[in-house]
Amino acid sequence: MSTEKVTLESSLKSIETENWLDRIFYRPIGFKFALLLKDTGITPNMVTIASIFVGIGAGLCFFYPTLGLNILGVGLLMTANIMDCIDGQLARLTGIKSNVGRIIDGFAGDLWFATIYICIALRLMDLGWGVWVWIFAVLSGYSHGRQAAMADYYKTLHLFFISKSKGAEFDSFDNLQKHWRETKWEDDRIYKFFLFFYRFYTVSQEKSTPKLQELLRKLDEKYHGDIPEEIRLEFREKSRRLMPLIDCLTFNGRTPVLFVLTILGALFIETPWAALPFGYYLFEILVLNPILIIAIKKHEAICASFLAKIES
Repeated sequence: MSTEKVTLESSLKSIETENWLDRIFYRPIGFKFALLLKDTGITPNMVTIASIFVGIGAGLCFFYPTLGLNILGVGLLMTANIMDCIDGQLARLTGIKSNVGRIIDGFAGDLWFATIYICIALRLMDLGWGVWVWIFAVLSGYSHGRQAAMADYYKTLHLFFISKSKGAEFDSFDNLQKHWRETKWEDDRIYKFFLFFYRFYTVSQEKSTPKLQELLRKLDEKYHGDIPEEIRLEFREKSRRLMPLIDCLTFNGRTPVLFVLTILGALFIETPWAALPFGYYLFEILVLNPILIIAIKKHEAICASFLAKIES
């Protein structure tokens, strides 16, 4: 593929699933770096692994109630997210893709935020808070995992309804279980190791979406993998309307609150407002969880309406 023919949109999975901030900021920057890296021999997996260290470094910066370090943490976390864009865009520009890379990419963000939740708890304890703060740290971390997993699931499902090729990463537990059994440790121990955990990640997504699973089974029974374009288009249109709600559960939906609260906490370190980062736990638990519940209910209602139409 020549550089002249490469466009930003060609480096994306689909413009339909992109958050507005990604479209105007993160993805364009990632695209420029992907173009620079595509002929260097640097692989998407290298970028993904590097992003893990950058994201963890960002989390460590949020431990300190110091304005300069918190601003550095903001910058590092934004950089890690740009690198997360680069790895996918680089994979599409070069055609270098791997099963391990896809799974590691999904876990990278979880590692960034796990560090952040731990460091905020330690920061609050340094301010005199008790060990009970870890209850909120754990609840926030669990909530984040569920929210991010479902947002990713719905976006990948949307790609599946665009085309088979774009939705190739949309997978089921049964299929992953089959891959895990067929993959021998001596042939690809890294993939088998990550696949072991990724199966359970997929199970939680499927258990949360019973109507969707029923719809997918019905479509497979009736159309044998060749879903009519009319159904694809109608489902995508209804799914697209939910994207703003689902985007609240992504990186761009949560980090502005994290950035504001940690920086304000550092600015007012000598006052009770120094504990403002605790508000991020409350945001995860009391704001984003209800949004997740609403998104699931709305999406399940869409699937139920399609089931009724197909059965009739």
